[in-house]
Amino acid sequence: MDPWLIWLIVAAALAVAEICTLTAALGMLSVAALVTAGVAAAGLPLWVQLVAYALLASVTLAFVRPLALRHLQRPQGARFGVDALVGKPAQVLTAVSGTGGRVRIDGEEWTARSYDETLVISPGTTVDVIEISGATAIVYPRD
Repeated sequence: MDPWLIWLIVAAALAVAEICTLTAALGMLSVAALVTAGVAAAGLPLWVQLVAYALLASVTLAFVRPLALRHLQRPQGARFGVDALVGKPAQVLTAVSGTGGRVRIDGEEWTARSYDETLVISPGTTVDVIEISGATAIVYPRD
Protein backbone atom coordinates (compact mmCIF):
# COMPACT_ATOMS: atom_id res chain seq x y z
CA MET A 1 0.00 0.00 0.00
CA ASP A 2 1.30 3.47 -0.87
CA PRO A 3 2.39 5.68 2.04
CA TRP A 4 0.18 8.58 0.94
CA LEU A 5 -2.87 6.29 1.11
CA ILE A 6 -1.94 5.24 4.65
CA TRP A 7 -1.70 8.93 5.66
CA LEU A 8 -5.13 9.57 4.10
CA ILE A 9 -6.62 6.69 6.09
CA VAL A 10 -5.01 8.04 9.28
CA ALA A 11 -6.38 11.53 8.49
CA ALA A 12 -9.89 10.14 7.90
CA ALA A 13 -9.81 8.08 11.11
CA LEU A 14 -8.69 11.10 13.12
CA ALA A 15 -11.39 13.25 11.50
CA VAL A 16 -14.08 10.72 12.45
CA ALA A 17 -12.71 10.55 16.00
CA GLU A 18 -12.80 14.37 16.17
CA ILE A 19 -16.43 14.40 15.11
CA CYS A 20 -17.22 11.97 17.93
CA THR A 21 -15.24 13.78 20.65
CA LEU A 22 -15.27 17.48 19.64
CA THR A 23 -11.96 18.18 21.35
CA ALA A 24 -10.35 20.13 18.47
CA ALA A 25 -7.10 18.20 19.10
CA LEU A 26 -7.85 15.24 16.88
CA GLY A 27 -8.98 17.58 14.11
CA MET A 28 -5.60 19.29 14.16
CA LEU A 29 -3.84 15.92 14.00
CA SER A 30 -6.10 14.98 11.10
CA VAL A 31 -5.09 18.11 9.19
CA ALA A 32 -1.41 17.32 9.86
CA ALA A 33 -1.91 13.78 8.52
CA LEU A 34 -3.69 15.14 5.44
CA VAL A 35 -0.80 17.50 4.63
CA THR A 36 1.65 14.68 5.29
CA ALA A 37 -0.25 12.59 2.73
CA GLY A 38 0.69 15.27 0.21
CA VAL A 39 4.32 15.06 1.31
CA ALA A 40 4.21 11.28 0.86
CA ALA A 41 2.55 11.65 -2.56
CA ALA A 42 5.49 13.84 -3.61
CA GLY A 43 7.70 10.79 -3.06
CA LEU A 44 9.70 12.09 -0.11
CA PRO A 45 11.24 9.49 2.24
CA LEU A 46 9.54 8.24 5.40
CA TRP A 47 11.73 10.24 7.78
CA VAL A 48 10.70 13.49 6.00
CA GLN A 49 7.05 12.45 6.28
CA LEU A 50 7.41 11.78 10.00
CA VAL A 51 9.21 15.10 10.59
CA ALA A 52 6.55 16.93 8.57
CA TYR A 53 3.78 15.28 10.57
CA ALA A 54 5.46 16.03 13.90
CA LEU A 55 6.06 19.67 12.99
CA LEU A 56 2.56 20.23 11.64
CA ALA A 57 0.93 18.47 14.58
CA SER A 58 2.99 20.49 17.07
CA VAL A 59 2.27 23.82 15.38
CA THR A 60 -1.45 23.21 15.01
CA LEU A 61 -1.84 21.92 18.58
CA ALA A 62 0.23 24.76 20.04
CA PHE A 63 -1.16 27.69 18.04
CA VAL A 64 -4.29 26.89 16.06
CA ARG A 65 -6.15 24.82 18.68
CA PRO A 66 -6.11 27.55 21.37
CA LEU A 67 -7.48 30.03 18.82
CA ALA A 68 -10.23 27.63 17.80
CA LEU A 69 -11.18 26.90 21.42
CA ARG A 70 -11.22 30.62 22.25
CA HIS A 71 -13.75 31.21 19.48
CA LEU A 72 -15.89 28.27 20.57
CA GLN A 73 -15.93 29.26 24.25
CA ARG A 74 -16.87 32.92 23.98
CA PRO A 75 -18.49 34.29 27.11
CA GLN A 76 -22.19 34.96 27.02
CA GLY A 77 -22.92 38.53 26.00
CA ALA A 78 -24.94 40.98 28.01
CA ARG A 79 -28.55 40.02 28.56
CA PHE A 80 -31.26 42.41 27.44
CA GLY A 81 -35.01 42.72 27.88
CA VAL A 82 -36.77 40.16 30.04
CA ASP A 83 -33.69 37.89 30.03
CA ALA A 84 -31.90 40.54 32.11
CA LEU A 85 -34.55 40.22 34.85
CA VAL A 86 -33.82 36.57 35.59
CA GLY A 87 -31.89 36.31 38.86
CA LYS A 88 -32.85 39.78 40.07
CA PRO A 89 -34.55 40.40 43.42
CA ALA A 90 -38.18 41.53 43.54
CA GLN A 91 -40.55 42.83 46.25
CA VAL A 92 -43.91 41.10 46.64
CA LEU A 93 -46.76 43.67 46.41
CA THR A 94 -49.74 41.34 46.68
CA ALA A 95 -49.65 37.73 47.84
CA VAL A 96 -48.04 35.49 45.25
CA SER A 97 -49.23 31.92 44.85
CA GLY A 98 -49.16 29.30 42.14
CA THR A 99 -52.06 31.09 40.44
CA GLY A 100 -51.00 34.74 40.59
CA GLY A 101 -49.88 37.83 42.44
CA ARG A 102 -47.91 41.07 41.89
CA VAL A 103 -44.22 41.93 42.37
CA ARG A 104 -42.00 44.96 41.76
CA ILE A 105 -38.82 44.29 39.75
CA ASP A 106 -36.47 47.24 39.18
CA GLY A 107 -39.31 49.71 39.80
CA GLU A 108 -41.74 48.00 37.43
CA GLU A 109 -44.83 46.11 38.52
CA TRP A 110 -45.17 42.58 37.18
CA THR A 111 -47.69 39.79 37.48
CA ALA A 112 -46.10 36.87 39.24
CA ARG A 113 -46.53 33.21 40.11
CA SER A 114 -44.74 31.18 42.72
CA TYR A 115 -42.22 28.66 41.39
CA ASP A 116 -43.56 26.21 43.98
CA GLU A 117 -47.28 26.12 43.21
CA THR A 118 -48.18 25.10 46.77
CA LEU A 119 -46.33 28.07 48.28
CA VAL A 120 -48.02 31.40 49.11
CA ILE A 121 -45.59 34.31 49.48
CA SER A 122 -46.82 37.21 51.61
CA PRO A 123 -46.53 40.92 50.66
CA GLY A 124 -43.24 42.60 51.60
CA THR A 125 -41.18 39.45 51.07
CA THR A 126 -38.07 39.64 48.88
CA VAL A 127 -38.06 37.00 46.16
CA ASP A 128 -35.75 36.02 43.33
CA VAL A 129 -36.94 35.95 39.73
CA ILE A 130 -36.41 32.39 38.48
CA GLU A 131 -37.74 32.92 34.96
CA ILE A 132 -40.04 35.11 32.89
CA SER A 133 -42.93 33.33 31.20
CA GLY A 134 -44.70 35.72 28.84
CA ALA A 135 -45.54 38.74 31.01
CA THR A 136 -45.40 36.78 34.27
CA ALA A 137 -42.42 36.52 36.59
CA ILE A 138 -41.89 33.12 38.17
CA VAL A 139 -40.46 33.81 41.64
CA TYR A 140 -39.14 32.00 44.70
CA PRO A 141 -38.58 33.49 48.17
CA ARG A 142 -35.05 34.20 49.32
CA ASP A 143 -33.78 32.16 52.25
